[in-house]
Amino acid sequence: MEELEISKLEGVIEAILFTMGESVELSKIASAIEHDEATTRKIIHQMMDKYDAQDRGVRIIELDNSFQMCTKKEMYEYLIRVAKQPKRYVLTDVLLETLAIIAYKQPVTKLEIEKIRGVKSDHAVNKLVEYNLVCERGRMDAPGKPILFGTTEEFLRRFSVQSLEELPSLNPEQVESFKEEAEEEVQLRLDI
Repeated sequence: MEELEISKLEGVIEAILFTMGESVELSKIASAIEHDEATTRKIIHQMMDKYDAQDRGVRIIELDNSFQMCTKKEMYEYLIRVAKQPKRYVLTDVLLETLAIIAYKQPVTKLEIEKIRGVKSDHAVNKLVEYNLVCERGRMDAPGKPILFGTTEEFLRRFSVQSLEELPSLNPEQVESFKEEAEEEVQLRLDI
């Protein structure tokens, strides 16, 4: 095999192992690069040696006829430094819209949020829970016992309000305007 071809195959194997994030069977890697298992194993072992020789932050390990890319133990302290730093997150328009619905309608179910937004809201609600701005507030006494969501103390802290009563009140004319816009949007979707 030519050096250029081996280099390309190593890149493909590296991409597979990095992307999968868990161990990948030798047979699957061999199939992906269209080579036999013995050749594939030889290429991976050469990669393992290169990673060690180049003092890289990652390594490839062999686990019961499978291979996995992982971090070298010597790098853990650096990872911990990063993990200990406070997470910064961005509140997109979708997240802000979902958060506003939860803040004003709480306790509220995902289904109620989706009825207001007109689209699925699983991802947005999950992100808000991950960011600790929203949490589970119990379950509704209804079929399926849907989860009720509400805001957290972190929400109050981030938006500099002491209680939900300090949230700006919605102008009834604005609410009516929002309803009309939503109805027009629904009608447009039906017409399409």
